[in-house]
Amino acid sequence: MRVKDKQEFDMPDVTKNQVLAALGKVRSPDLESDLVTRGMVSDVFISDGKVYFSITVPADKARELEPLRIAAEKAVTAVPGVKGALVTLTADRKASSAPQPSPAPQSHGHSHAAAHAPAGAPSRGPANVKAGVPGVGAIVAVASGKGGVGKSTTAVNFALALQANGLRVGILDADIYGPSVPRLLKISGRPEQIDGRLIKPKENYGLKAMSMGFLVDEETAMIWRGPMVQSALLQMLREVAWGDLDVLVVDMPPGTGDVQLTMAQQVPLAGAVIVSTPQDLALIDARKAVTMFRKVEIPLLGIVENMSYFLAPDTGKRYDIFGHGGARAEAERIGVPFLGEVPLTMDIRERSDLGTPIVHAEPDSEIAGIYKDIAAKVWAQLSEGTGRKAPSIVFE
Repeated sequence: MRVKDKQEFDMPDVTKNQVLAALGKVRSPDLESDLVTRGMVSDVFISDGKVYFSITVPADKARELEPLRIAAEKAVTAVPGVKGALVTLTADRKASSAPQPSPAPQSHGHSHAAAHAPAGAPSRGPANVKAGVPGVGAIVAVASGKGGVGKSTTAVNFALALQANGLRVGILDADIYGPSVPRLLKISGRPEQIDGRLIKPKENYGLKAMSMGFLVDEETAMIWRGPMVQSALLQMLREVAWGDLDVLVVDMPPGTGDVQLTMAQQVPLAGAVIVSTPQDLALIDARKAVTMFRKVEIPLLGIVENMSYFLAPDTGKRYDIFGHGGARAEAERIGVPFLGEVPLTMDIRERSDLGTPIVHAEPDSEIAGIYKDIAAKVWAQLSEGTGRKAPSIVFE
């Protein structure tokens, strides 16, 4: 149970009704009614004095309505007890004032609007240009077809291994519903804002990090619909002061849902690393992740076989608990690089629980060497151009 400090006791609890009352004073685009009356506000969520909500707007007017989002944000932050607000624009094609012959242009820079095209829809020229992140070189997704394969642990150690190999690295925790990066990196507390706009990433072990876990309490359940998740994800990506990074690692949630599609369609991913255990059940789901990235034309940088085998700490005897070699065979079958085998060890598990990743805690260990080798193989592909480099940043 979290104990409130004195400042928190002095601040009144914020209610949804207070938020809606404040938004009731913000005029809608027709200037004849307010956001609440027009039914434009949805998904109001309050946690620890932070308010989160989305505003549904026509897709063809999303870019010009950014001032409306800012006005709503100011109105809510003025409510006593509110420590901050995360407000997103959700583009709704059904709300458009006229039929649209083609997808609305995606904006560059720091817009929150996200018009959602059908899954697998082909690119249509400039409308699908993906805005990059200022200062960030390559964005690499670490993904899996299912949960429980150690993807987040792999992502964190992979990021630290890239850093150990001499690169400037950050990590974005894209799992809105179940963020793991704060615990894996032993980071707590709320991030700071710079000039009331950009978010300053948290940092530990020299690794810059951003996660929804920094904004809400660990036990808070995020009950958000897909569009809200997608908008929040893009805000954490593009409105964070990452600085100059060679690589930004994105710890993707498991599966092939809204977040994966958003990242593939709106972010210039340099490539994806797939994590799987050797067993057939995990490989079936890993194939789905591979198929998804291929359909959206994201380069596959390789497959990692996690929990590849177990070495008994007392005898040194090896046990293939989940089988062995399945991920390597799958990589050869589909023609993508096999990046390496990471064993299941007590050290990795204990270090992960303590928030001291093994690549940082035991940099000269055999396990750290495996992660560094994986990182070197991925960076070799990026630097040689076999993975797609991030395009030039376009500012408006």
